[in-house]
Amino acid sequence: MSTACQISRTEDALQEFEGIPQAAPHDSVVVGLSPSNFHYEMMNQAFRILIDLKSTPQPAPLIAVHKAKYFADKDQTSLSMGPGGFVEALEYSTGVKAHVVGKPEKAFFELAIQNMSLSAAEEQGSSKDDDASSGLGVVMIGDDVEQDLGGGAAELGLIRYLVQTGKYRPKDEDRDKYGGLNGVFEDFAQVVDHILSTN
Repeated sequence: MSTACQISRTEDALQEFEGIPQAAPHDSVVVGLSPSNFHYEMMNQAFRILIDLKSTPQPAPLIAVHKAKYFADKDQTSLSMGPGGFVEALEYSTGVKAHVVGKPEKAFFELAIQNMSLSAAEEQGSSKDDDASSGLGVVMIGDDVEQDLGGGAAELGLIRYLVQTGKYRPKDEDRDKYGGLNGVFEDFAQVVDHILSTN
């Protein structure tokens, strides 16, 4: 049976591990967002598990929920360091490449689109210049130009709207590496109004 050492010990996250043994020996390390557990002792435990697994015939999986650089604190005015740096520290120290399962991975968006029985804009023949006014396409709204709107969202040709809330900082739109966003809005409500007014 599979066992996992997970660096994501918030109660909500633990519910996802119900039925999976947590005791040693472990066969994987799962890293999520749990700031109170990003400390040397926990990271070193994960390091040791991955190093020990590398000496066995089975692979040494390092699974990351995502590799965000930062997240917005509850007050929505401050940023705090995300799990990305900790995941990369484990990659660097163990030589094990993380398997990222969340944003901005293409597979994450493909699964969401599939679960909603939709088609990505790419499959519908949309170009990056198209937006919701065409009546076609899947819209991704986010406050992080890299994690929410980069990677898979751009690769699939989704309509990408940046909102200036939460993680957003001035000029974030200039950091888009995928040929331009479809729009920048003050908040989510403004995006909804835009979509409704153009359809």
